[in-house]
Amino acid sequence: MVGASGAISGVMGAYVILYPLVRVHTLIFLGIFITRVALPAYVMLGYWFLIQLVGGLPSMGGNGPGGVAFWAHVGGFVAGALLIPVFKDRALVARHRRGYVNGSRSGAW
Repeated sequence: MVGASGAISGVMGAYVILYPLVRVHTLIFLGIFITRVALPAYVMLGYWFLIQLVGGLPSMGGNGPGGVAFWAHVGGFVAGALLIPVFKDRALVARHRRGYVNGSRSGAW
């Protein structure tokens, strides 16, 4: 549980540093109405990070419900965000930002 979810959180932390303005499509449920909204990645991942941080706070006193997974998510996210400068391929990131990967235009869905 801790290894896999912490690692995925690290990928999300790296993603928010590399592509903060990429639009993330999400569904919003408003009673019987459902709508789709496209928000920047930093908004969605910032919201997710805040949920993980708040979810782990009750375990800080030592007598709250288990918070190991929450803190693994927080730690993975922060580690991914801080370590991405060491691992990123600048040329590949530039091609992704322009929309070209492997010589062809990558389509946005």
